[in-house]
Amino acid sequence: MVEETFYDLLMFVEEHPWIFTSIVIGFFLVGLLIHDLFQRRHTIKHNFPIVGHLRYIFETIGPELRQYWVANDKEEMPFSRAERSWVYATAKKQNNNFGFGTTELLYDAGYPIIKHAAFPFPDAEAKFVEGDPSMIPSLKVMGEFHKRKKLYRPASVINISAMSFGSLGERAVSALNKGAKIARCYQNTGEGGLSPYHNFGADVMWQLGTGYFGARGPDGKFSLDMLLKRLEQFPTVRAIEIKLSQGAKPGKGGILPGAKVTKQIAEIRGIEPGKDCVSPNAHSEFRDVKGLIHFIEMIAEASGLPVGIKSAVGESKFWDELSSEMLATGKGPDFITIDGGEGGTGAAPLTFTDHVSLPFKVGFARVYRIFQAKKLSDRMLWIGSGKLGFPDRSIVAFAMGCDLIHVAREAMMSVGCIQAQKCHTGHCPAGVATQSRWLQAGLDVELKAERAANFIKGLRKELLSVAHACGYEHPLQFTGRDIEIGAGQNRFRTLEEVLEYERDPVKFTTMMDYASYIPALS
Repeated sequence: MVEETFYDLLMFVEEHPWIFTSIVIGFFLVGLLIHDLFQRRHTIKHNFPIVGHLRYIFETIGPELRQYWVANDKEEMPFSRAERSWVYATAKKQNNNFGFGTTELLYDAGYPIIKHAAFPFPDAEAKFVEGDPSMIPSLKVMGEFHKRKKLYRPASVINISAMSFGSLGERAVSALNKGAKIARCYQNTGEGGLSPYHNFGADVMWQLGTGYFGARGPDGKFSLDMLLKRLEQFPTVRAIEIKLSQGAKPGKGGILPGAKVTKQIAEIRGIEPGKDCVSPNAHSEFRDVKGLIHFIEMIAEASGLPVGIKSAVGESKFWDELSSEMLATGKGPDFITIDGGEGGTGAAPLTFTDHVSLPFKVGFARVYRIFQAKKLSDRMLWIGSGKLGFPDRSIVAFAMGCDLIHVAREAMMSVGCIQAQKCHTGHCPAGVATQSRWLQAGLDVELKAERAANFIKGLRKELLSVAHACGYEHPLQFTGRDIEIGAGQNRFRTLEEVLEYERDPVKFTTMMDYASYIPALS
């Protein structure tokens, strides 16, 4: 009986090969569908079962397609394929080296060259905190000059920039917070306010935008009582950042499309669910420099926390007035975050994204020179933001005067962002910048947290490696003389000559002298 059945089956296959092939393919696809739905390592495959595999196939043969048909690895924007590949490989602890030499045009105007030392700082003499070869502590203390009650020395010079819960989904925010805890850096909340997903143990910088989300009363205005109540619920908040503007849309409030405003987000922000959340383009609590300083001092006095500002750079008059008022009163922000016009955002009008606010290097240099002329630059802790999440760019920023770096889109890529540029639609295929339950379901929080931590650690480790090659133990020891900038026609000038200033000298002894400020591994 068995032999007859087997023989009949063979005859059927021989007579109807396409039907049999279709059945086999059908079973294979059903199996693949089930596998994709239940696996958690690849968000795209979970959210788009079966067809999601095409993305990885095309990614594999992408270099060949671009080389012969489309574009090379340096032409995609805002982050090139080479840049994204470095982030992905670093986050996954894969080989992030590149072969066959540079593809950059080294003689182009504006191209930076970092000058190595004839006698490097020996890796064998480097001291690491608890065996972690990536830790790079801040050399400055937030709130020290103004004698705040709760001083804060960041354990890491690389930290996660402002990305709101709302713009990002709960899983992405959770993964970044857990990753920040593993990497022992801090996470900026973005102007969307504090959420339960910022409360997994990492240090937090709470950003207050023009909407004062999480610190507003029933009338929609700022409430100091609400702010203090919120701080009691979130003991990991180490500093407060007042956002005056951001590089991608300065002078325009944050935009959260109604499709992203869930009931939970509405409760956290104190707004109506399902309706567009458009923050005012200006603060209601102050309208001038004196009012800004009063607002800063009021929050710092009540909370005890360091309070700083974040701003893109446009006109210089504001910075002249701010520095003059600080010099006259001895009051003002404890830190200043300068965001470049090349910074990212989830949603903004094209004109603001492309044409409003100066790029980072130009804007930061103008502000730093103003403060340096009044001998205030060394009293301030400076933070740089705007596509600085790569070793060479961070080093240039440090040499310009930055003490810390904030990274946003690079951190997004470490948890799965594929630069689909769908942030403003709520349909992010990677489940990062969306509130869709289905699209978020493929984002495994624990796995992505590990990858976010790997990226931060990998970036810091490469910073240390380059610093050692140049004879330094700490990356903040870089100066404008250590970097040369292409000036065209085969000419180079030092960064110091280009900027027309030299950053204030840093106070550094040895890495281990700062080890006590770094939280222990849990």
